[in-house]
Amino acid sequence: MLELAGIRVQYGAAVALDGIDLTVADREVVCVLGPSGSGKSTLLRAIAGLERPTAGTVRWDGGDLTGVAPHRRHFGLMFQDHALFPHRDVLGNVAFGLRMQRRPADAVDAEARVALARVGLAGFETRRVRELSGGEQQRVALARALAPDPRLLMLDEPLGSLDRELRERLAAELRTLFVALGVTALFVTHDQDEAFALADRVVIMRAGRIEQAGPPQEVWQRPATERTARFLGFANVFNGAVRDDGVTSPWGPLPRAIADGAAPGEVRLAARPDALRLAADGPVRGRVVGSTFRRDHFLVRIDSEIGPLEVAADAPPAVGAAVGIALDPAAVVVLPA
Repeated sequence: MLELAGIRVQYGAAVALDGIDLTVADREVVCVLGPSGSGKSTLLRAIAGLERPTAGTVRWDGGDLTGVAPHRRHFGLMFQDHALFPHRDVLGNVAFGLRMQRRPADAVDAEARVALARVGLAGFETRRVRELSGGEQQRVALARALAPDPRLLMLDEPLGSLDRELRERLAAELRTLFVALGVTALFVTHDQDEAFALADRVVIMRAGRIEQAGPPQEVWQRPATERTARFLGFANVFNGAVRDDGVTSPWGPLPRAIADGAAPGEVRLAARPDALRLAADGPVRGRVVGSTFRRDHFLVRIDSEIGPLEVAADAPPAVGAAVGIALDPAAVVVLPA
């Protein structure tokens, strides 16, 4: 339904988007994930018509949207700060977009109530915005975006201002709602948990470009580049080589199967902290330089003979302790050198 071809946005010498090609299919939920400054919000603004691309085209169902005003694209846009009207009650906020479409007054009221019920806020119609919690305000903003039945719903960090527990719960609820309503959505976030919980497809952006796109499990388990791997938590990256009979590494020979069809030659190997463990007989030696508590484990930082490593452990050794480190070969990802 949505097709971007060669989208470029440039401000003087600064390039915000550099040749973006992307499609979003009917009823597909695509999450654009990347660090701050990667171009995620600029991408949404270009699609919405709030930012004129320097080059490239935005098409919907084959039709070129160049020159089409934002309010005529029939896209919904939801921001992180919700942008609710404090002088209107909840029903008035949700009905705003419907009134802008000049729908009959009785239809506006009925459809706004339906939208509120969809997000679990039936009975909140007369509440004032300032009386709502952050999560309730987020639901009102979502109901307002959904009420006009947009052909594409775009969400820009909508859960970013909420606490983690509420964010995780609402992300799961959003996924259920999108599937139930058959929503086509483009969701921008820097939070990996949100992206992988919500998406049919995850798009990784960096420096105005798309580095990788694919199903959530594929992107999570098989990052395509070292930069993407590090962004997704593969903190340990070291040298190796693919051979005809296996993969060489600082931990010794690894199974050829982990190379997944890669041609023989020098490579980089990546592993998350939970792929490493402290072991007295570990083939790589190092010294503990610090540790951090991470809810269900300690992240132990080690200055090893092959460089800095991070290891997940149930209990941290003392700083300065000499340790051995072992590796789970099944959790290693092979990256281009």
